[in-house]
Amino acid sequence: MNFSFSKWALILGLAIGVSACDEEDDTSGMTVPNFYSLQIIHASPDAPDVNVLLGGSAAASDLSYKQSSGLLTLNGTGPANIEVEAQLPGGNATVIPAASLPFAERSAWQRYWLVDPLDGTREFIKRNGEFTVNIALIEDGIAVLSVVHVPVTGVSYLACKGQGAFKQEGAGERRAISVRKLGAGPLMVVGSRSHRGDSLNAFLDKLGEHEMVGMGSSLKLCLVAEGAADIYPRLGPTSEWDTAAAQCVVEQAGGFVTDTDMLPLRYNTKDSLLNPFFLVFGDDSRDWSAYL
Repeated sequence: MNFSFSKWALILGLAIGVSACDEEDDTSGMTVPNFYSLQIIHASPDAPDVNVLLGGSAAASDLSYKQSSGLLTLNGTGPANIEVEAQLPGGNATVIPAASLPFAERSAWQRYWLVDPLDGTREFIKRNGEFTVNIALIEDGIAVLSVVHVPVTGVSYLACKGQGAFKQEGAGERRAISVRKLGAGPLMVVGSRSHRGDSLNAFLDKLGEHEMVGMGSSLKLCLVAEGAADIYPRLGPTSEWDTAAAQCVVEQAGGFVTDTDMLPLRYNTKDSLLNPFFLVFGDDSRDWSAYL
């Protein structure tokens, strides 16, 4: 399977401008507005014209390169179903589907794009820069091609099954990344800046000597992938779009993303789009499930 990473420009362009909350983004203790403003920008010169649908109804049509939908208003009291259709010869094709599609329909998908246009809503609101755009190509439940892009810094993590994982800073040279083996010092644990419950505290107590670094969004998985952390235990709710792109990066860097039974996370295999609790680690010589 041969892909060119330059093709990501098409999908990234279609994903820009969405502001919404998901299972990864805890807004407790915050004042959350009862509406959001949304602007869709067509930012890819290689992409066809697109239509945008909100809640199944047309919100913008025939957007071509550099055109914008203008500001659209979303109800902030519940999830918003946003779809993007590409206008192709022979008919339109949905490239960013609504999350509410029933499993009976989704289960027939063998290959599809899984996009989170804004991972780390709380970090976005705080303006700390730790939010990402996550894009993954899923084949038979496995993320085989992905990019995790950090808009504020211009850093991108890229991976393709069988071709490795890479990090690119802006227009700089793309370099290969890999997980690290356990050393003699304290373990480096990465965790959410916004979520730390009793289950995680119990895990860390059993883990013993360690250092903890806080990070937002799927950057936590990427820290494991580039060898900056040993493990990321996620013992709280996330959605499939939160993890797919970064899982591909971790796995192609030599690491693992597993549920608590130590089985790899898989996608679009059930009615719910929620992930099970999971562990991200680079070195499988230790039984990480012993700390659960």
